[in-house]
Amino acid sequence: MRAYDPHPARRTKLLVVVLGIASALAACGNNQASPAATSATTVTPPSSGATPPAEVTRLFSYDRRQPLAVTGLGGNTGRLPAEALDGITVEAITYASPKGGEVPALVVVPKGRGPFPGVIVQHGLPSTKQDFLPVGVDLARTGAVAILIDAPFNRSQQGRVRGDLSLTPKDRDEQIQLIVDLRRAVDLLAARPDVDRRRLAYVGVSYGAAMGGLLAGVEHRIKAYVLAVGDGGLVSHFTGPDDADGPLQRLPAADRERWLAAMRPIEPIRFIGRAAPAALLFQAGTKDELIPREDARRYQQAASRPKEIRWYEAGHMLNCTAREDMMAWLGRHIRINPTQYTCQP
Repeated sequence: MRAYDPHPARRTKLLVVVLGIASALAACGNNQASPAATSATTVTPPSSGATPPAEVTRLFSYDRRQPLAVTGLGGNTGRLPAEALDGITVEAITYASPKGGEVPALVVVPKGRGPFPGVIVQHGLPSTKQDFLPVGVDLARTGAVAILIDAPFNRSQQGRVRGDLSLTPKDRDEQIQLIVDLRRAVDLLAARPDVDRRRLAYVGVSYGAAMGGLLAGVEHRIKAYVLAVGDGGLVSHFTGPDDADGPLQRLPAADRERWLAAMRPIEPIRFIGRAAPAALLFQAGTKDELIPREDARRYQQAASRPKEIRWYEAGHMLNCTAREDMMAWLGRHIRINPTQYTCQP
């Protein structure tokens, strides 16, 4: 079976290190990323996935007039020491989801008065917003307000957190809710007086990179999307040649077809061709142990222009060159200050 993260105990190593983790967390494991071999790739026009019909696109609509109902839960609840933050503020909040319940989030604010660019950071699977807090802190050091939210499968339901896919049609509802909640995160950033709503970006890793492609097809207030080590979505991910004995294939045939019928219409590869005029940066590893090269290429080819595609001689965690490239690229598109970023290998 090919999973986004087959080793839950190494979640932070595989998913957080992709974009640069603070040294305190990097010390938890050895990063054995290969030396970088960066290259830009020219791709052919999109060939994967039909344009989603209007009735599917409308699934991600909501009433922007609804109150955000932001509730603050206290400062520095990211549990990082003050010396590691160096004047950066971390606050845990919730805001109302148009699909019901509250969205747990972390907001990371740089020193100074702004207005700052705003960046949404989306975690992988399985993972949490907390795992990616060091990415938010790194972005704040470069002068951006970052917001990180938990996907619906990481939220308390009847007093427990499932933390993973259900492989039932519930996954469809939760994927739709995630995209709507990310759109509300755009509303939240745009409403902040310290954020320049003309300079918004999205950073997604692994599962977060796949979901970013779906978001890019329905949310056009975001100027730039970084999609690192992603593929075309959950259907693409669990139906490849190496998934013959995966969990989806082990389901009864009727249950498997029910899941596929629910998920195919909202597969991100069907939406990423609608991202323009937003700029896209794809980052991928030639030695990625979780995302086959052809899956990554199919996703990249389906995307609209403008886009840049960069491959690195690295595994799923990528390497320092990839993280530095990401910061430099964001510097060009939303004017963060990449010189304030130092990669922690």
